[in-house]
Amino acid sequence: MVHRRYQEASPQDLVIRLLHIASESDIKHGETTDVYFVRTKQVLDAKGLSNVHALAEVTASSLPLDWTWGVLCGVEEAAHLLEGLPINVDSIPEGVIFRIRDHLGVRLPVMAVEGPYGSYCEYEAPLLGLLCQSSGIATMAARIRKAAGDRLLISFGVRRMHPALAPMIDRAAYLGGMDGASSLIGARTIGKSPMGTMPHALVIMMGDQVAAWKAFDEIVPSDVPRVALADTYYDEKAEAIMAAEALGKRLFAVRLDTPGSRRGDLAEIIREVKWELSIRGFEHVKVIASGGLDDRNIPSLVEAGADGFGVGTAVSNAPTIDFALDIIEKAGKPVAKRGKLGGRKDVWRCPECVIDRVAKKSQDSPRCPNCGRTMKALLEPLIRDGKLVAKLPNVDEIRSKLLSQLSKLREISNVA
Repeated sequence: MVHRRYQEASPQDLVIRLLHIASESDIKHGETTDVYFVRTKQVLDAKGLSNVHALAEVTASSLPLDWTWGVLCGVEEAAHLLEGLPINVDSIPEGVIFRIRDHLGVRLPVMAVEGPYGSYCEYEAPLLGLLCQSSGIATMAARIRKAAGDRLLISFGVRRMHPALAPMIDRAAYLGGMDGASSLIGARTIGKSPMGTMPHALVIMMGDQVAAWKAFDEIVPSDVPRVALADTYYDEKAEAIMAAEALGKRLFAVRLDTPGSRRGDLAEIIREVKWELSIRGFEHVKVIASGGLDDRNIPSLVEAGADGFGVGTAVSNAPTIDFALDIIEKAGKPVAKRGKLGGRKDVWRCPECVIDRVAKKSQDSPRCPNCGRTMKALLEPLIRDGKLVAKLPNVDEIRSKLLSQLSKLREISNVA
């Protein structure tokens, strides 16, 4: 792919778009890069340096909030972005949990790109964008999965972000451990049926709660679980009982959505609703909570008995992981900016203890400092001479491996 020749924009050159989004063609042709990479290439071309080989690695110097680990996401998109360029790419597989440093404190590369620098320098910005945002979303989803245990989790967050990002958001959320997505295009991206309940608007338009619940039961296909939104006009407990009495055995769950807006204690409300449903013989009715949920407040709701959660903004607007791409070798010789370590590296992991080791290239496989087992290489070939050589797993395969890693992970840096 060849970058379209850069020119200073004039008013008559402005692109008129109905939606302010970049197309796949724009991204593949380098139109979403930063201008300083274009100017860098112009200088290197003029000085005959564009074909000098450079090895660059993707690392993170820190993680947001109090995170001690992240989930790498966006590798599939990165592969398609870089495919066709005269370069080699190695990467940690998508969905792998990583820490920013190994057990000895060495910064851990999650991806390495090698080739004539002029052939890939203009792709740094979109490459990092693909990895940074989706990895943040997948990490938050994984943290919420860890907090929720085996409870139902639905991604509700696309309404909080630009709609062009809906497929990426819901894929990253599902990959990170959510059970499904509410958006049509997000669900289609992961090969699932969309999951959702009903809005307050339906209750208001139907005139009352019971009419809305019965109309939903009458009209919506029978394979869709009957989940009654139970907090539009009355107390959550009162509406939950009304819904159970109206739909009986057909009612799968009630959803409690807005108690936070009235300063209610959601955990206590869930306990009340569960108790009152149970003593009336509606033990089968589950309670799903939504509205302002994240990895910090979900544990108390699990303890209170919640059966599932719809999580929106916390996942879709998760903080990005600030990856950077830095040159660490030029023309076969180690180089690095301040604060970075030059030279080729291998990344090793103990699959049992999830402990990592970063070492100089071609050293023998180290042994795990925890259990003594031989560690396995974590960076794997992704692209060779512009051709995709890795088998890209489907999102269910990635999610399954991610959940297996979560079961081994403790919230202690570099210790499993």
